[in-house]
Amino acid sequence: MTFAEIAAALPPTAVTAIDTLPFPRIASGKVREIFDLGDALLLVATDRLSAFDVILPDGIPGKGAILTQMSHWWFAQTSGLIPNHLLPDQAGEFARRGITSRDLQLRSMIVRKLQPLAIECVTRGYLIGSGWSAYQKTGAVCGLRLPAGLRQADRLPEPIFTPTTKAPKGQHDEPIDDAQGAAIVGPALYEKVKAASLALYRFGHDRARQAGMILADTKFEFGTDAAGNLLLIDEVLTPDSSRYWPAAEYRPDCSPPSYDKQFVRDHLLAIKWDQQPPGPRLPAEVIARTRDKYLAALKNLLG
Repeated sequence: MTFAEIAAALPPTAVTAIDTLPFPRIASGKVREIFDLGDALLLVATDRLSAFDVILPDGIPGKGAILTQMSHWWFAQTSGLIPNHLLPDQAGEFARRGITSRDLQLRSMIVRKLQPLAIECVTRGYLIGSGWSAYQKTGAVCGLRLPAGLRQADRLPEPIFTPTTKAPKGQHDEPIDDAQGAAIVGPALYEKVKAASLALYRFGHDRARQAGMILADTKFEFGTDAAGNLLLIDEVLTPDSSRYWPAAEYRPDCSPPSYDKQFVRDHLLAIKWDQQPPGPRLPAEVIARTRDKYLAALKNLLG
């Protein structure tokens, strides 16, 4: 789909619950609902928004569709690097299963049943966020010693792989080093995941630069099939799983403006919310500007 077609189809109000589908719900995350289709899974991205691991009462209208359509675009772009979990004929799958709602189609993926890996695959090309915080304290990120004298948002000499645990719902993921990651998933599979993550990050960074954006860091998720083959799953290179900066506004020694929900985080920090549930309501202006940031990232990529 073109950007104009996607933008025109977005709902005017946020869809924060998916309660009318005739399929068994098997999991509910911060953003996605997962339904069992028997021979496949239905992943539906709601418009829910989380910050500091708390789901906020207000969603961002159309966010789920934006994330899903961006993932579809990136899955197509990266299919030559690694296979992914999407079933090939999404339109045919929707028709076969009676999924006719246009909004539901835009925010959904029908995917293979795979075994997700028990680590989050974070890859960084710039020193920002929790990586910057760790570097200030120790000079290292996830056990990787970095050169002295780096500034906030500096580009790293080479992209680095900084995985985390997958914490239970409501808890925080914890950074791990290579040895810990290998102990969780096995040394051979860990090396495959590390190599795939770095290759995907480099590819994504290059394509994002062509679209006027800098991909500072991102999180990938992987799964394996019954034969042990590695596949890319979940979402990929979206503003929810990645940090994108406008290339024209980038400069180091600060936290650059971004296309993700950092705008919401900044608002929540400004009002001194204690980061405990329930989350506060968001002003209409914050909701609108956040939606605009998600749309801008999608437009940059799709043109």
